[in-house]
Amino acid sequence: MFIDEYREYCLSLGADVEEKTPFVKFKNGEGVLVFYVCGHMFAFFDCNDYHVISLKCQPERIDELKAQYDCIGNPYNESPKHWIGIDPNTATDELLSDLTRNSYEIVKAKYSKKKL
Repeated sequence: MFIDEYREYCLSLGADVEEKTPFVKFKNGEGVLVFYVCGHMFAFFDCNDYHVISLKCQPERIDELKAQYDCIGNPYNESPKHWIGIDPNTATDELLSDLTRNSYEIVKAKYSKKKL
């Protein structure tokens, strides 16, 4: 999935999705695009080096996903206990979409309860 297609997919997940570039003040962070729900990250990648998208994932699924798919590895700059990295250039669009929706739903479920 190309960057523009992936961006549109993330934004289509809900009216509550926001995109930001919060790391512009950091060296090599100016190209990092982050997607948020309930004020918390669920997906991000470097627009200048589009080979890893970092996504939240259930800890109990991570090892199985890594074993099953070559396109899944460690996230960029996040805990591998709660995040995965996926190569958008080798992953199928279906897998990338499914794991992105999963990440969105994990974060939304966790943080929408706290606002009530």
